[in-house]
Amino acid sequence: MTGSRPVSDPPSASRRAVGSVSRFLERLEAALGRVGPARESGGPLLVAFSGGLDSCVLLHALRFGGVTERTVVAAHFDHGMRPGSERDARWTRGICAAWQVPLRAGRATAAPASEDAARRARYGFLEDVRAELGCAGILTAHHADDQAETVLFRAVRGTGIDGLRGIPERRDPWIARPLLEFWREELEGYAGAVGLRWRDDPTNEQLGFARNVLRKEILPALEARVAPGARSALVRLARVAERDTAAWAELMPHLLDQVACDDDSVDAEAVAALGPAVRARILRHLAGRMGRVLDERSTLRAVRFAGGGRGGSRIELGGGLEMHREHGRLVFAKAAAAEDERWLRIPDAGPGQGVARLGGRTVGVCWRPGDGAEVGEGRAGPADGSRHRARLALTDVTFPLEVRARRPGDRLGDPTSGRRVRRLLEDARIPSRMRAGVPIVSDARGRVLWVAGVAQAEGTRADEADSMTITIER
Repeated sequence: MTGSRPVSDPPSASRRAVGSVSRFLERLEAALGRVGPARESGGPLLVAFSGGLDSCVLLHALRFGGVTERTVVAAHFDHGMRPGSERDARWTRGICAAWQVPLRAGRATAAPASEDAARRARYGFLEDVRAELGCAGILTAHHADDQAETVLFRAVRGTGIDGLRGIPERRDPWIARPLLEFWREELEGYAGAVGLRWRDDPTNEQLGFARNVLRKEILPALEARVAPGARSALVRLARVAERDTAAWAELMPHLLDQVACDDDSVDAEAVAALGPAVRARILRHLAGRMGRVLDERSTLRAVRFAGGGRGGSRIELGGGLEMHREHGRLVFAKAAAAEDERWLRIPDAGPGQGVARLGGRTVGVCWRPGDGAEVGEGRAGPADGSRHRARLALTDVTFPLEVRARRPGDRLGDPTSGRRVRRLLEDARIPSRMRAGVPIVSDARGRVLWVAGVAQAEGTRADEADSMTITIER
């Protein structure tokens, strides 16, 4: 079946024997058994179907090759990034109708701005279809040439060992790539043997795309002039990197036990005793738990910091992640977003209530003259069982007051001789990640009158009627 744009005949290379169609199907069946959905999981197989050579071979082999007893469903996503893409969508509908394969088609509401955005949109569509139909898994048609290109592309961009793994055969929980051990020549050979035709994407020939330069120029030059087995070597490198990563994954639970790891911290002395390479692995693992992939520079900073430093110090690791040293532990924490902060102003002593946002947490604040015995009857914000109350002498308060987060250099009471608020929080054993959420009450002169739940400044306490009470709930 053809569309309005000419459909490619298989190139001459595809007419070379690839062993046999039966051997090809045997290998595909074995790959499905290794990386595909478990036999006991129900539902059809969902094939990402672009209409190109790779996905045509995969869909045909699954539908007619006897490699699976499952129902096969195809899904085509039109990114709308180039003229004529709608003709590809029509062509895939025709193929699926001829092969009696159910097809789900989708189209981007607006053309993605980049290849990465297009990939996210495509996988989002595939996952929606999978969930709707209850499919056992999503199969994509990535092959060995894609793997070689990916590894080389990542290598020249400075990836680490984990990045050299390239494209995984399986991406939990649903995505599998059963063609990853097949070369393009083998796919062309299968297509030629069974008489398949497919749609070529014209953008694959445009050298304005980095991957096309690798595919069309760099890899052929490497194989012709530098290393005849360059593609195979790159795929082998991916396997070596995968084994290395798997080994670290197997060892990591034992290493974490050794450094007394909990959800977001480790024993600082135990980590410092490790060699830098092992220390780096542990710190990168913990950062990954917090959603941050450390680059080389951030990893080196983290490794050096973990090797020594004073209590209470911290470093920024980028991406909103910090690492603190406190009470003998190294703690990872996400820095509070400045735009998420909302401080509260108390204009005078007489009754009111409001809400502040500190360190990513909402706190309710009530204030009134006198002893505040009735404060809290109409709470201003959610409570988690943590309520703090202070009674301030009005003779020693300059309005307006402010309920805010700690600032660098804050001291309780006297701004030159008072105790540093940071030290107060450390002595109270409040974890670093929670300190940004501890409410501070200061007056118009900038004096810290009260650190909620920790300490109140000398000279501000009151027992007489000429006072006000502030209650804070967190």
